[in-house]
Amino acid sequence: MTADASLTRESFRRLTTITVPRAVAQLPDRIWTDAEWHRIRLGYQAQSMDERWNVFAEGDVVFMHRSWTGHGIYEVSFASVSGGGKRIASAVAESDPRRYRSMGDAYDRLMLELVLGAIVLGESAVELRSELAELTRSPSGSSELAAGVVERSAGGLRSEPQA
Repeated sequence: MTADASLTRESFRRLTTITVPRAVAQLPDRIWTDAEWHRIRLGYQAQSMDERWNVFAEGDVVFMHRSWTGHGIYEVSFASVSGGGKRIASAVAESDPRRYRSMGDAYDRLMLELVLGAIVLGESAVELRSELAELTRSPSGSSELAAGVVERSAGGLRSEPQA
């Protein structure tokens, strides 16, 4: 694949759609520049077992699937913003707990931005990762993150709570 070739649904060996969609009520406020949107549309394919997300776009909809299972977790619709760039207009998340264990809208808002920013765009996303760590901190004060949610690899976040 060339650097400008977009990943498509056919780029992945097995994908399943979201079975029990739930609208995500809290969306990131971020506006992605035209250049960032171009990169997001190219998609992302996990390069190792440590990476947990595959991402591709069809039109203005970005699909985020678990790399291990192929389960659809998020479907994110983007809209153009006056003056340039794109913003998330709506999103749905998988709500079947056998496929994905969300921690609510605030968690999903962070995950949407982290997957797109840290994994697809390769940003450090330090503030977002800190916010996610705080959100997932247990009442005892310790952060009980399944498999190191804020750990960073060359390809982006390594893991999130397992499906």
